[in-house]
Amino acid sequence: MNKQKNVVIFLVKFFATYFVIFAIYATYLNNSQEKTPKFKTASITTLVADQTVSLLDFFGYDAGAFQHKEELSVKLIIDSSYTARVIEGCNAISIIILFIAFIVAFSGTLKATLIYVILGSIFIYFINIVRIAFLAVMIYKHPNQQEFLHNLVFPAIIYGTVFLLWVFWVNKFSNYKK
Repeated sequence: MNKQKNVVIFLVKFFATYFVIFAIYATYLNNSQEKTPKFKTASITTLVADQTVSLLDFFGYDAGAFQHKEELSVKLIIDSSYTARVIEGCNAISIIILFIAFIVAFSGTLKATLIYVILGSIFIYFINIVRIAFLAVMIYKHPNQQEFLHNLVFPAIIYGTVFLLWVFWVNKFSNYKK
């Protein structure tokens, strides 16, 4: 009976947290993206693209980011070549929301939960910038591998990171650890 109660509590905490944060994020997107009179991505998506360009510049690439004129995306340019685009799904916010919902559902002490949510979210955000830069460089150098890189390598990096953070949390800080 106790296991069933724990599962129900986990599910309620997870879905309540997820839907509340996602509703806030959806409202933000609704108010910050524009399709008319011209396209404009949400500021967080533009920031991710700009920070990716800064990382690429740091490693010696001539990179730029420009709002796409025909869709809600930011073009990533390397050496005057349109290499990749950053869309809303690339900014890692949806993944961070999923991460937070899981941590809250498997919460530990309030202090540990808050610290881990904040530091974990920052870490995921940073890893995301690195993965976008990595993907852009790899597509720039190996354009024939774009599908493999985008569909397999790209998600494996971010989801693998989140999974490892979850495992670490459950084993070290969660109230459910054994």
